[in-house]
Amino acid sequence: MDNLYFHNEILRSCCLPARHRKADIDLISRTLNAHGTLLLTPLQSGLYSASNGIQTGDSGYDKVWVRDNVYVALAQLESGNPNNALAVAKGLIRFFSIHRERFDNIIAGRTDPTNVQNRPHVRFNGKTLTEIQDQHWAHAQNDAIGYFLWLCAILSRRKVMSLDSTDYEILSLVVQYLRAIRFWEDEDSGHWEEARKISSSSIGVVVAGLDALAALLDSLPPHSHIRQNQLLNLTSDLIGFGRRELAATLPNECKQISPLQNRRYDAALIFLLYPLGVVEGAMADLILSDVRRFLTGHIGIRRYLRDSYWAPEYDTRVPQSEQTRDYSEDMYTRDVLLERVGDEAQWCIFDSILSVIYGQRFQQGGAIVDREFQALHFNRAIAQITQDWKCPELYYLKDGLYRPNPHSPLLWAQANLTLAFKMAYITAS
Repeated sequence: MDNLYFHNEILRSCCLPARHRKADIDLISRTLNAHGTLLLTPLQSGLYSASNGIQTGDSGYDKVWVRDNVYVALAQLESGNPNNALAVAKGLIRFFSIHRERFDNIIAGRTDPTNVQNRPHVRFNGKTLTEIQDQHWAHAQNDAIGYFLWLCAILSRRKVMSLDSTDYEILSLVVQYLRAIRFWEDEDSGHWEEARKISSSSIGVVVAGLDALAALLDSLPPHSHIRQNQLLNLTSDLIGFGRRELAATLPNECKQISPLQNRRYDAALIFLLYPLGVVEGAMADLILSDVRRFLTGHIGIRRYLRDSYWAPEYDTRVPQSEQTRDYSEDMYTRDVLLERVGDEAQWCIFDSILSVIYGQRFQQGGAIVDREFQALHFNRAIAQITQDWKCPELYYLKDGLYRPNPHSPLLWAQANLTLAFKMAYITAS
């Protein structure tokens, strides 16, 4: 473990061996539980702020992101708390029901989706389920909409959620909206909320959501829902459009020519392997290889090459009020902060997911190398935990050393580590 950079020295002795036992995992779990490291605390709405540690100031991390909440819901589901996962899905349905005119207007052609403020909002006040009207945001995030669709469908398939006619109406609106914007060729801001481009990671999430919905609709008794056949046919057509675009673009995140858009490597693509299962076989192997070879740092994993979010000395070079603002239409202002490739921030949401992926591979094929990679990425995720027992968003260069940024704990990171624990228990001897 000498090549791991632990930020909490107590955890150094708790690493998971490649041939791990349940007792090994229990020790780490007890240690983290004693300090509340993986504690996920919901709002009254059943939804979760991006960070429970950042409730004031200009960060905005007290707000709710649709995408982050889906990962929290999945972690709750897999760790034996289905009611908490259900509360997330119901909270998101309530929000989109309250603001359904955004879907209606774009479907009917009354508003222009190229104005991203007209699109369904994917970041909002989780306490009141109200939109944030006084701030421009990159709401063109098709992945977030796809994640919402996917969560509702899998919860229903697992008998955790019972969808009524109103719920199906919202899901139907989502599908019609995805057709209206032609998601397979739509430029969106994607997982990282930045310059709009045709993103494989966003298209893949939408395809996963549509796949899950199609499986749900196909499992229903005939005539159980008045629009079942029509919705199923539309969903199937859209899946075809999305899969054809993925086949033409992967393993690239974006093949558009513009320097602000073109991107060969992006860590968001690993989500298409898990939890979504959209990409398999040789393409999945290539995506894993790309992330490990080109994006993995000594602490965490870069989102993509030349990522300027939390570039070196970010907190001293960027005023607090500007650090987390919407840069999607002004990337140059931030990109000039990154002077050298390799100095990008290293994130703490990916190693846990890679650990799950390699755990699944070990389950399926029994290859020892997969179990070793599972343990390696699990240990890297544990090593990222801060001295004060939190799962941070990322580590960035400050005074020549990588340090955690203030967004700790990040619930997305907590949720992903929870998923890695579940897989570690499954593969333990």
